Amino acid sequence: MKSGSFVPDDFDASKWSNIEPYVNELLNRELSCSGCLENLIGDTSNLAEHISETGALLYIGMTCDTESEEKRDSFMEFVENVRPKLSEFSDSLNKRIVGHRSVDDLPPRYDLMIKGMRNDIEIFRKENIPLGVEQTRLVTEAQTINGAMTVVFEGEEKTLPQMRGYMESNERDTRESAWKAVVDRRGMDSERLSEIFDELVSIRHQMAVNAGFGSYTDYMFRAMHRFDYSKDDCMEFHDSIEKVCMPLLHEINESRVSALDLENLRPWDVNEKTGVGPDIEGRPPLRPFEDVEEMVSKLSVMFHGMSDVLGSMFDKLVEMDTLDLDTRKGKAPGGYQYYLEKSRVPFIFMNAAGLQGDLETMIHEAGHAFHSLYCGHLELIDERDYPIEFAEVASMSMELLTQPEWDIFYEGGDANRARRAHLEGVIFLLPWIATIDSFQHWVYANPQHSRDERRDAWIAIRERFGSQMDWSGSENFRDVSWQVQGHLYGAPFYYIEYGIAQLGSLQLWQTHRRDRDKALEDYANAMTLGNTKSLPELFSAADLNLGFSESHLSPLIDEIGMAMQELA
Repeated sequence: MKSGSFVPDDFDASKWSNIEPYVNELLNRELSCSGCLENLIGDTSNLAEHISETGALLYIGMTCDTESEEKRDSFMEFVENVRPKLSEFSDSLNKRIVGHRSVDDLPPRYDLMIKGMRNDIEIFRKENIPLGVEQTRLVTEAQTINGAMTVVFEGEEKTLPQMRGYMESNERDTRESAWKAVVDRRGMDSERLSEIFDELVSIRHQMAVNAGFGSYTDYMFRAMHRFDYSKDDCMEFHDSIEKVCMPLLHEINESRVSALDLENLRPWDVNEKTGVGPDIEGRPPLRPFEDVEEMVSKLSVMFHGMSDVLGSMFDKLVEMDTLDLDTRKGKAPGGYQYYLEKSRVPFIFMNAAGLQGDLETMIHEAGHAFHSLYCGHLELIDERDYPIEFAEVASMSMELLTQPEWDIFYEGGDANRARRAHLEGVIFLLPWIATIDSFQHWVYANPQHSRDERRDAWIAIRERFGSQMDWSGSENFRDVSWQVQGHLYGAPFYYIEYGIAQLGSLQLWQTHRRDRDKALEDYANAMTLGNTKSLPELFSAADLNLGFSESHLSPLIDEIGMAMQELA
């Protein structure tokens, strides 16, 4: 492959008029051999890095300040005027490469890439491009609605991430008041969020039909390159969670009800997704840091204590000023890591409010960043575009592998409290993953459903995977509580990946409990591979097994139970 950059470093990829000459050159370039194809792929990768980073920065700008019309308009201009043309270009280029007589002469490093191209050619439809633009417009509206949500509580305006802290209060009246304040605020926009979701389901079903699929589910399994597992595997995962996790989850909740002397469990007594709630022994809530600066400083020390490599990687994030961690009004909810492909630098976004959950989120996103840095040496953007299922192994493993180092954030026995709470959180998260994935399978298998049918399906799924909760008086929120999961809007069918990855990360945690050096070595070995191997091969590189069965899950959950007893 030839050296040098096809596109200048100062290239402005925000306008199609700037991109088009490079696209035309790639589409019309004379190709006579496999070496020519390699050069074409390399130059396309170089152009894609610029375009990807431009889109990333526009998205980051918009989510960091959802109240800015200028930033929202700039992002949408890119979505509406660059991405549609880029989709057509990608399809044309894929056909040119795959159809070339020398494609079978390419070295093995391109096998996965070519497989993906052939798949994308089969499902591409030009008529889906405007539908994709409308989908992004609706998702952006939903993000803007959520980013604007604040409540006045105890005389102060607070963001919803800030309100999470009250859910750990030992005063039940405080928890109830805070929970109801948030629910009331969500209720103000609930109708519009339901309307947006209705529109998204309709658009997505039409995209699937246009591409020749019977359902959006089948379409997305292909679009997301889910070559190594099936819908049936997802159903098996749901069944395994129900059989293995739910007994332990109910046991944890029963202990909570007993210790807190409650008649029954109410929504403000435990977070169904995270397991977070008041301390059952009445101790003050865990507060690992006062402000973001303290968190970042201690994380640097923590990662250096684990390995110089991880410590240096984390320090690079700080030095490059690629962290936006504080919560504030107008900032989109949630957290993410976005890799800037041209600069080869990860950006981390989150909403920290001083909670243990915030620390875990930061470590999670740092795991994503480490993954990006570990495979940043790979030459082609496609080689660095690791599968989501393994991306989450990188992040969820890091949460577990850092547990022994959490003493830096706590005094006395609070570090063990945090460790136990985190393990409990795994027991709550896995059923929540099954809940969201099962809901998505139902929604897109029944695209013409009514609101009442969706409510009934959601409640039935919650009864299967949720806490045994008394919702009296709060049924209206329960019926649409799926709205709190942003993935349903912005990343359809992206959720089972967390479950697959959690089972991988628990295996790495098992290794770490017995041999810390081996676990970190296995982690690094797999992360450096990026997207150059299949999903099962990536799991194998970290000495992990990819599985969905009850027999696969059971020993992992058993070890969590053992570890929780050790920390009691």
